[in-house]
Amino acid sequence: MTKKLFIKTYGCQMNVYDSARMADVLAPLGFTTAASADDADMVILNTCHVREKAAEKLFSDLGRLRGLKRARQDAGGALTLVVAGCVAQAEGDEIRARAPFVDIVLGPQTLHRLPAMVARAAAAGDSARVLDTEFPPESKFDFLPETRAPQGVSAFLSVQEGCDRFCSFCVVPYTRGAEYSRPVAQVVAEATRLVAHGARELVLLGQNVNAYHGRAPDGASWGLGALIRRLAEIDGLVRIRYTTSHPLDVDDALIAAHREVESLMPFLHLPVQSGADRILAAMNRRHDADFYRRLVDRLRAARADLALSSDFIVGYPGETDADFAATLRLIDDVGFAQAFSFKYSARAGTPAAAAPDQVPEAVKTARLAELQTRLAAQQTAFNRACLGRTLPVLFEKPGRRPGQLAGRSPYLQPVAVAAPAGIVGEIRDVEISDLHPNSLGGILMREGLGMTGRDARVSA
Repeated sequence: MTKKLFIKTYGCQMNVYDSARMADVLAPLGFTTAASADDADMVILNTCHVREKAAEKLFSDLGRLRGLKRARQDAGGALTLVVAGCVAQAEGDEIRARAPFVDIVLGPQTLHRLPAMVARAAAAGDSARVLDTEFPPESKFDFLPETRAPQGVSAFLSVQEGCDRFCSFCVVPYTRGAEYSRPVAQVVAEATRLVAHGARELVLLGQNVNAYHGRAPDGASWGLGALIRRLAEIDGLVRIRYTTSHPLDVDDALIAAHREVESLMPFLHLPVQSGADRILAAMNRRHDADFYRRLVDRLRAARADLALSSDFIVGYPGETDADFAATLRLIDDVGFAQAFSFKYSARAGTPAAAAPDQVPEAVKTARLAELQTRLAAQQTAFNRACLGRTLPVLFEKPGRRPGQLAGRSPYLQPVAVAAPAGIVGEIRDVEISDLHPNSLGGILMREGLGMTGRDARVSA
């Protein structure tokens, strides 16, 4: 019997990957994808605990779903509600207390047990609810089915989970657990299947992905640089990316991979969080601002066209005007093609949540606005420097307008081009001709005709 499944994914790429794997493990039970919660027999909310007010957003969505579940029951039907992910891991008991109509609560490390939980919930009926937020001794990856097909031309591939860094503001070590790296053979096998099903780009995922230390077939431990070199040998895989990284885990082998592996894209997300040494120490980042600057210099020496993205937190407890000014100096010194920035918000159970000298909200708001203005100017300058250049674009899907395709440059910029649908999945040269707030427009270069063989201009 076919049943419909709807998954709402909050937060990071790791959750996107986990949502796809939950769909995989439920497929043998007859579940296929639903377009919306209204059409579903089961709804999974795959939550993220990193951003502010994550739990409040969850309970707001659950409030709406409660009404849908009641209406379904009144009509003689049923709707199974599942809360998964990091909020479930951190606040499972509260979810059961505040939302007793939720049938299943599970953490990110137990998603391979989901079919058994569904069976238990069905057997229990209204008499009990299923909670599984353990950190099991077994790896979930050893029990997941083979990946069926990627979600598109670019596919996520989780290679590492958890974090041992314990930054004082971060809940990841508590919700995802200790660092775990998948064996090399397992990663290569999944990557090969993804490429066989049409993926041309793989994005390697991990909470601290460059801390990867997977077991190789010969029993040795490989780092991320060695893994990237092995994946680059897969026929049909034309682009490799990875996220997210910690500066301390960028080793010589990874830098060499940036220099020598053509399919490793020249775009690196390397979070720094602050440019003030005092704040970096309070955050337990274990490096200073000059270490980050020197690391960037080494990376750019290895790959001159490398562009950087980063994360910044403003208003960390105790941050002074001088500390904030140091962050702005680092931004000016390094130069970023893209960045993500946030006001500090306390996470229960983290050391920073109980720190003195919490920064007033108005100060955080003002600093964030100034920081984002600086970062936006750098992003605009980077994009403007692409005008007139010819960039290789991997086309992923139809664009918003008829006759248009959308793809990504090596620097992850969205690019819209008038192009035939048959080149989805291919890399083609595009002359960048238009700059838009969130994308680039371009002219497809006809193969073999160089700069004179141009198709029609298109606006994104």
